[in-house]
Amino acid sequence: MSASVVKNRGWMVTFAGMGINLALGILYTWSIFKGAIKESIEKGGEGAFNWAAASLNDPYAVCCIVFAFSMILAGRCQDKLGPRITALMGGLMVGIGFTWISTTTSYAAWVMGFGVLAGTGIGFGYSSATPPALKWFPPAKTGLIAGLVVSGFGLASLYIAPLSKYLVGAWGLQKAMLFFGLSFLVVVCGLSLLLINPPKDYVPQQNPAPGKDVKAKPAAAQRDKTASEMMKTVTFWKLWFIYFIGAGAGLMVISSVADMAKASMGEAAFVAVAIMAVGNAGGRIIAGALSDKIGRNTTLIIMLLFQSLLMFACIAVMGSANASAIILVLLATFIGFNYGTNLSLFPSITKDLWGLKNFGLNYGFVFTAWGVGGFVMSRIYQMLKTSTGSSTSPFILAGVLLILGAAITVTLKRAEKNQYAVKSGGLKQAA
Repeated sequence: MSASVVKNRGWMVTFAGMGINLALGILYTWSIFKGAIKESIEKGGEGAFNWAAASLNDPYAVCCIVFAFSMILAGRCQDKLGPRITALMGGLMVGIGFTWISTTTSYAAWVMGFGVLAGTGIGFGYSSATPPALKWFPPAKTGLIAGLVVSGFGLASLYIAPLSKYLVGAWGLQKAMLFFGLSFLVVVCGLSLLLINPPKDYVPQQNPAPGKDVKAKPAAAQRDKTASEMMKTVTFWKLWFIYFIGAGAGLMVISSVADMAKASMGEAAFVAVAIMAVGNAGGRIIAGALSDKIGRNTTLIIMLLFQSLLMFACIAVMGSANASAIILVLLATFIGFNYGTNLSLFPSITKDLWGLKNFGLNYGFVFTAWGVGGFVMSRIYQMLKTSTGSSTSPFILAGVLLILGAAITVTLKRAEKNQYAVKSGGLKQAA
């Protein structure tokens, strides 16, 4: 296989994965759907939603945790059956889940259809997008490629938020769900056909820096770790807890950003959701590329501390009776940016520490922290907001936990530098 063909195939897989995530990222638009459900409850009448106020985030929270834990099964499927079949299964489940909830206002049906079925489908699609892309590129591009693939998930709200607002307003929530279900069924299943792993004997080549004479180094004995070996390490549990904090704080805001923006932006609150998507996607790409240069741990510490400052800033902004719409949008954008960094840093750290052979399953276990964090923090936010009428307590909690996460990251084990050996005119990663 020629170098040009390899390069083009790698980028094709990368952008196919990004495209799948652009569809599955509808999860981040839940705050708009929640707003429509809330309005239906308040208006009442025949065919209206009839849910308890404290349960409005439940389908989203369940979707987060099911998405995360389905990544374990999906990762295993991806490692054994390949990304194409795994993504195809994901597209089918998401399509069926959204089609189901388009026919009902039942709380239980929405929890099952959006939370369980679509959540599992999102997990299968998401887990199959990153591993094949990483396998086509050298280790020096791990952060960048991971960031590009997952940026689609964060960027999705940029078009889904205004589209959702339009569809809900023109056709109603149920028909909007049917539109999304059928569309994502076609898009995810279609793009799944482009997800291809490289040949078994393929090793990505990395060119030396211009003007430098690279000498061969002895191969390093570096073994890919299984999930059971990984989970026996203290490093895994530290990484899991840091991910729980970083993802949970961001998802807490994402799940309610439209509701938070409505006081100052009115019906244009969906704009905050859409612009937040730019920050979310940008954080994934920039942090991934930056971590290739200055290291994963250093990048993670910077982002966690920055996010903590933003949580405390939210208290002042949300507590103001005349909160500026511009400040609110900027705040949401930076929170989205910092949250997005988690989604490129943690898969990159997982790959660096425990290898690519079992990456699908290994990252599936690491990713459960994302789901638990989203479930716990979004539930805490909704319950405290309902009981106290204020967002102060959950933001203080999130800010303190983020500082704790940064402190634990300082103690996190760093991955050993990859060793390379010169072969066929380029650099070959050592076994």
